[in-house]
Amino acid sequence: MDVVEGRPVPTPSPLTEGFWAAAREHRLVIQRCDQCEAYRHYPQPVCPECLSDRWTWTEISGRGVIYTFTVTHQPFHQAWKERTPFAVATIELTEGVRMVSDLPADDVDRVAIGHPVEVFFEDHEIDGTPFTFPRFRLGNDG
Repeated sequence: MDVVEGRPVPTPSPLTEGFWAAAREHRLVIQRCDQCEAYRHYPQPVCPECLSDRWTWTEISGRGVIYTFTVTHQPFHQAWKERTPFAVATIELTEGVRMVSDLPADDVDRVAIGHPVEVFFEDHEIDGTPFTFPRFRLGNDG
C-alpha cells in the first residue's frame, strides 16, 4: 500500500474506480440505484433496498453534519504518528448517507456533533499518478 504524507492510499477497484475518478475532478459522487433511486455508500454491487444490480454514480452536495466523532491522541498506526491528535468523524450527508473522514488539524478543537461540514479535495501524486482524497472540514455556519 502506498503512503502519501503519512496517510495510507486506498487501491481503487473496478467497483470503486468511479468514486476515485470523480474525486480527481473534485466531484463527490455516490451510487444511486437505477431502480429504487436509493443512495448508498460504501460502493456495493447490489442495492441493499431492492437488490437491483443497476446503479449510476451521482454527484452530491458534499455538505452534511457531524453525526459522531472521536479525537485520537495516540497513533494506532505509524502513518498517523506525526498527525496526533486527529479527529475522525462520521458525516451524515444531506442526501442521507454517511461517510467517514478525518478532519483537518485546525478543526480538532472545534468538532462537535451536529456541526455543519463541507467536502474539500486534497490532491497528491504517487509515482507520477494523480490521487485525490475527498475530505471534510467544519463549515463556518455552525
